[in-house]
Amino acid sequence: MVLAHHLILTPYGWWLPNDPRGSMSQTIRNDVVAELGVIHYGRKKVQPIRQDIRKFHETARMKLQHTLLPFANRDQKAIAEAFAITISKAGYTCYACAILPDHAHICLRKHRDLAEAMSERLLQQSKQLMQERQLRPADHPVWGGPGWKVFLDSTDDIWRTIRYIEENPVKAGLRKQSYSFVTPYDNWSFHKARNRKR
Repeated sequence: MVLAHHLILTPYGWWLPNDPRGSMSQTIRNDVVAELGVIHYGRKKVQPIRQDIRKFHETARMKLQHTLLPFANRDQKAIAEAFAITISKAGYTCYACAILPDHAHICLRKHRDLAEAMSERLLQQSKQLMQERQLRPADHPVWGGPGWKVFLDSTDDIWRTIRYIEENPVKAGLRKQSYSFVTPYDNWSFHKARNRKR
């Protein structure tokens, strides 16, 4: 039984179908992007070195229709604010979140909304706020697609994902992040089942 979702969201152009790290895409719809390389479906077990990833992005930068823009500090703050609005309005429970220059992670407890719908709400709200604040031109995509989703079906999976998300900025040489919309994980739904037995 799915207990939570790990959503990985990427800005426009930063995780293409033929990214050397692997991707969840099975087709390439753009001939120009296809020139960058073949698809490797799924995350590669042996990850490429940073130099190769940087080289791929430099080549992609020259071929993409729009400018390749990382999330600056003000962008990250706007995205966090949009996530907070979405989580509050929809009644989601968030266990962890990290927003980096080239991707974002968020762990959400299962909900009546499917993972795809949760992801879409987060993407739409953040895109709207970014454009309202003129952090992106009106014709420039904010996000690069629906993102990835990982289903978490045990408390161990959730704890491992929370640690991974919390450590993600630190591993990238950034400060540890903290957000008011994050709820400390309490072993849901294990504790719920245990309480019913009492």
